[in-house]
Amino acid sequence: MAGPHGFSVPRYAPERGGLAKLLARDSTIRRLDWPMLASALTLSLLGSLLVWSATRNRTELNHGDPYYFFLRHLLNTGIGLALMVGTVWLGHRTLRGAVPVLYGISLVLVALVLTPLGATINGAHAWIVLGGGFSLQPSEFVKITIIVGMAMLLATQVDAGDQLHPDHRTVARALGLAVLPMIIVMLMPDLGSVMVMVVIVLGVLLASGASNRWIFGLIGAGVGGAVLVTVLGLLDEYQINRFAAFANPELDPAGVGYNTNQARIAIGSGGLLGTGLFRGSQTTGQFVPEQQTDFVFTVAGEELGFVGAGLIIVLLGVVLWRACRIARETTELYGTIVAAGIIAWFAFQSFENIGMTLGIMPVAGLPLPFVSYGGSSMFAVWVAVGLLQSIKVQRPMSA
Repeated sequence: MAGPHGFSVPRYAPERGGLAKLLARDSTIRRLDWPMLASALTLSLLGSLLVWSATRNRTELNHGDPYYFFLRHLLNTGIGLALMVGTVWLGHRTLRGAVPVLYGISLVLVALVLTPLGATINGAHAWIVLGGGFSLQPSEFVKITIIVGMAMLLATQVDAGDQLHPDHRTVARALGLAVLPMIIVMLMPDLGSVMVMVVIVLGVLLASGASNRWIFGLIGAGVGGAVLVTVLGLLDEYQINRFAAFANPELDPAGVGYNTNQARIAIGSGGLLGTGLFRGSQTTGQFVPEQQTDFVFTVAGEELGFVGAGLIIVLLGVVLWRACRIARETTELYGTIVAAGIIAWFAFQSFENIGMTLGIMPVAGLPLPFVSYGGSSMFAVWVAVGLLQSIKVQRPMSA
């Protein structure tokens, strides 16, 4: 039948379980977006080398094993790939039906961070320590829940052909779904994750065709909320210092501005081709803090130079380009919204992470997708890739 956007809305075959069935369907394998997969996997493998370079001499972190972070990064990548395959197997429509369960689990996990089970790492009380050196950052998975949950609410009536765009009541319900976990994450406080979630919500609303009044209203509410949070003193001192250092790079270069200044020195010293892997003086000398996580891009800038750092940006661009194609070509609004939310997430987080190492964005403690060390982040981005791949391989039934 004719859909609200002027194209034919097909009927879809029911999801078929069984990994063997999925792998046996050669057409499904062919329909995977291989440029995206190759780019994302290259980023993760390149990230393992950068993490290795940043941590091999950090005996206070690697427990005397120079391969500690390198092997764990590879393990995280392997688990992420398995989660991607599982997501494609389940299908994005199956996850659409499981939104209430996923949303409930997400709320419980982020709420647990505010209990004695929560732990503070790098200034943010945003983690649950699982033991054995493993920890979980629930806010990474909340990003997925917000995307899928809002997409389900905003697309239901449109995909059914009942209306052209989500009405005001539907948009309000979708925003309510997103706001509750965002408030909890803000209380941790994890300002960086909240910033990403706000951008995700904007991307989702834009893709859904919601009224511009909601878009401008959300932007205004975000500005007002930022002012209110500052006035009420809800930000920790280290977060206020980060914004102060961004506004004035010369402010206390040995204190609040130290991270950004050292990051710029490291990147600038790499030149065109870099000093060579494992040969960076700034990296080897451990002058840049958190170089295996938030500032991993500085390792690429110093040791691989402009060419290596540029390659990372190009690979991220390929992932975003292929995601945009998937969003444009899908024949259901639900798939379009999910893809758009992931695009907004990856694009903003990549820009913020790289930008803060160059001094053009404030330090927000956000990892570089696929590259930075961290299990929760790696798992979440590969699940997101699985959602994109599921949207790509959907096969409508013949009318």
